[in-house]
Amino acid sequence: MDTLINVVLPLSLAIIMFSLGIGLTIADFARVLKHPRAFAAGAIAQVIVLPAVAFVIVLVFNLPSALAAGIMILSFCPGGVTSNVVSKWARADVALSVSLTAVISLLSLVTIPVMTAWAVTYFMGENAPDISIAALTLAVFAITTVPVCLGVFVRHFATGFATQVEPALSKMSSALFILIVIAAVASNWALFTENLATLGPSLIALNLVLLGFGFVIARLFLLDWHQTKTIAVETGIQNGTLGIALGTLITNQPDGFMSPLTLPSAIYGVTMYIVVVPFVLWFRRSKGGM
Repeated sequence: MDTLINVVLPLSLAIIMFSLGIGLTIADFARVLKHPRAFAAGAIAQVIVLPAVAFVIVLVFNLPSALAAGIMILSFCPGGVTSNVVSKWARADVALSVSLTAVISLLSLVTIPVMTAWAVTYFMGENAPDISIAALTLAVFAITTVPVCLGVFVRHFATGFATQVEPALSKMSSALFILIVIAAVASNWALFTENLATLGPSLIALNLVLLGFGFVIARLFLLDWHQTKTIAVETGIQNGTLGIALGTLITNQPDGFMSPLTLPSAIYGVTMYIVVVPFVLWFRRSKGGM
């Protein structure tokens, strides 16, 4: 279990983030300048509205402190590869999804450490582990920013190779995500069964409310239907793998067990699809919004 937590987990996340980067081009970053209104809607939804909604959810459901902090950590993690795939399934604006993912993922190098340190301290109080923002920033940089930038570098300078390996990397990312979720739940099985009745509904509520907020925000910004679907997806889907990794980095559990801070992200990896699939089916059938 120690090897899983200290080696396999960060390496798996790095591979997932590399697969994200290898699917990006320089144009994906520049595209936000061509569609500033759509990017503004997505940025506001993900950086401001999303954590605010998560904060309200954990208060309404009166979750234990570590689980509340875990949900907040999840809310700070941008969607990544998963949101791009779901946008494609939903027949949304995939280019916008990729552009948002690219920029917000890099921005998270600043937002995640600061907001995570605040959330853990706020909810756990005296029981909160010591968090070094500098150390957490370095860790986020190493397991997310560096792999993404390396992937973009490979895509730019070895486009043919990147195009060939991208499908395989995408499938590998999905498999790694599933394995990480299984490992996180298995290593916290007692905590999982004890809190499933509370965590399940709270995470489903979080997903539903965020999809709704993303939809409303996009409409307020007068975006077209494809862009609206994208903003809803980007707001409603988080990077559970990154949430698991962050929770593990923050606390050291005895005997190699993952921290309770990881449990919300692990369960979210299951409940997310319960909520998202019906939305995707509706988005695929709908021709022009509401």
